[in-house]
Amino acid sequence: MVTASTSLPSQGPPPGYTRFERARILGARALQISLGAPMLVELPPELVDPVTIAEMEFSQGVIPITVRRGGETPAGGLALKM
Repeated sequence: MVTASTSLPSQGPPPGYTRFERARILGARALQISLGAPMLVELPPELVDPVTIAEMEFSQGVIPITVRRGGETPAGGLALKM
């Protein structure tokens, strides 16, 4: 894996994501990058693969994507399904 120095503090990946949530976050961020979104970390000029860039951003904890799991409401309570 390619490492890059950054001026942002390294926070590390957020704990508690399942492999499916991680895959969804990385896929969504890689799509954003491939469509021209700005990179959130400093990169070497030869690095152009959106998936690798998304993985670097995820490992540094700078991707601004949140996960809402089933059963949660925006107010923090549980949603009842009838």
